[in-house]
Amino acid sequence: MILDKESAPRAEDDWAPLFNGNDLTGWKTHPSQPGKWRVENGVLIGSGPAPSHLYSQRGDFNDFHLRVEARVNKGGDSGVYARSKFGPAWGPPKKPRMWLDGYSAQIYGGGPFEFKTGSLLVPRNVALVRMDTSIAPPNEWLTLELIAEGNHLVVKVNGRTTADYIDPKRRFSKGHITLQQHDAKTVIGFRKIEIKELQ
Repeated sequence: MILDKESAPRAEDDWAPLFNGNDLTGWKTHPSQPGKWRVENGVLIGSGPAPSHLYSQRGDFNDFHLRVEARVNKGGDSGVYARSKFGPAWGPPKKPRMWLDGYSAQIYGGGPFEFKTGSLLVPRNVALVRMDTSIAPPNEWLTLELIAEGNHLVVKVNGRTTADYIDPKRRFSKGHITLQQHDAKTVIGFRKIEIKELQ
């Protein structure tokens, strides 16, 4: 049977929103890192005096194509995690745990940190793929895509592929989608977060 244009399925129909534009439904923070996550004028904003993370309620995402529209302030540091665990897992010696396990696509507003927007990181600031120059300026909206399929990870920024990596260690197989607010200098905003789960 041949479908006409009206009844044929569209690729866009496969995308499901993770952010409703109104509140934090579908998201949660860890008690040790509440931060200041809220929605203002349709934008999900993360800030606060210390590092914090916002986790999807679901913790079983495995293979997916994630697409977000984000904006970070100048000097801010953020990222989007794939397959993260719930709660901070590591940190500096003899200090509280602050950082997560999972694959992280970097969103960076400029400063001394060497991994720029589009880098792909794993715990302890190990860069699987490192971007040395930023292709997205701070204080402007960018589109970040994070594709996880088995041990194949791809990051795109504004349609440009910045990371394409096959992880031989297969570090993380499933977990949360997690948003990061790295430090007190960071104000990160998200106006769209959507996912297409891959079969």
